[in-house]
Amino acid sequence: MAAMDPAATAPYATLTPDRVLDALESVGLRGDGRMLALNSYENRVYQIYMEEGTAAPAVVAKFYRPGRWSDAAILEEHAFTLELAEREIPVVAPLVLGGRTLHAFEGFRFAVYPRRGGRVPEFGDPRTLEWMGRFIARIHAVGALSPFVHRPVLDIASFGEEPREYLLRKQWIPSELTEAYASAVDLALAGVRRAYERAGSVAVIRLHGDCHAGNVLWTELREEAGSAERTGGPHFVDFDDCRSGPAVQDLWMLLSGDRAEMTAQLAHVLAGYERFCAFDPRELHLVEALRTLRLIHYSAWLARRWEDPAFPAAFPWFNTQRYWQERILELREQIGALDEPPLQSG
Repeated sequence: MAAMDPAATAPYATLTPDRVLDALESVGLRGDGRMLALNSYENRVYQIYMEEGTAAPAVVAKFYRPGRWSDAAILEEHAFTLELAEREIPVVAPLVLGGRTLHAFEGFRFAVYPRRGGRVPEFGDPRTLEWMGRFIARIHAVGALSPFVHRPVLDIASFGEEPREYLLRKQWIPSELTEAYASAVDLALAGVRRAYERAGSVAVIRLHGDCHAGNVLWTELREEAGSAERTGGPHFVDFDDCRSGPAVQDLWMLLSGDRAEMTAQLAHVLAGYERFCAFDPRELHLVEALRTLRLIHYSAWLARRWEDPAFPAAFPWFNTQRYWQERILELREQIGALDEPPLQSG
């Protein structure tokens, strides 16, 4: 059995429904008692229905995992999303209540957001991919205007080397698989370093950071009454992982399938993206490198959170013999992919 991280306790044990409602009331919002837990593991997020007569029928309250981010880093996330919203980029930004976006109540920090509906986008649709490219480019155009100060950079050290050290030092890998995992992850990280060397010095900007389908809400096009405007399309949510990094980090997770399929998808994404931002094709050397870093980081993220009761319930397959065997095979596949020529941008 792997050694548990003493810092990874059950941080939400005292976040009862009454405490959630009391926290909202502390910022002037009175719930009617109905709430729905939304799909979030890093933080705790609830849709909370308001008392009758309130301007909005419901809001979304996000309670931050204690100890993960500093107040300054959370406020920098909020400032970024508010900056994007002010430029009419469709992101879900926190509400400003009492002049603040970050609030505290009985040891918990939280933010309140407007409720937004929508469905998961269909990334198999070329029009959807082009649309996503346009809006990600608009985010990046703003992200390039100034740097993050308090939020981290996505790099090999933080997403690859440190997670590797954590998993091996804390003995999460079964003893009979430790040598095979260590060998695979070391060869994979060597391939990642070569990919970064081939890419050279690429721009680092403020990013969404975790731009997968689950963090995008898609609404259908509709005509606005009395206006020629049509609204709909993607709304970007959950900037909790926003950080600095290369632009391609927000693009590669839109791609799936074999090389031919990803090349075609990339063409659609960049057709939209390059209407608002220039794309540096050298960054395509980083697609498989970033995928590899995400795979390593993800295993360490699960391990660090394993004492949170929500994680064993949601990820029962983690830390089994089969799980680590599959990770070793996955890394070996990435070792080959890392030395293949990059996808072509056009």
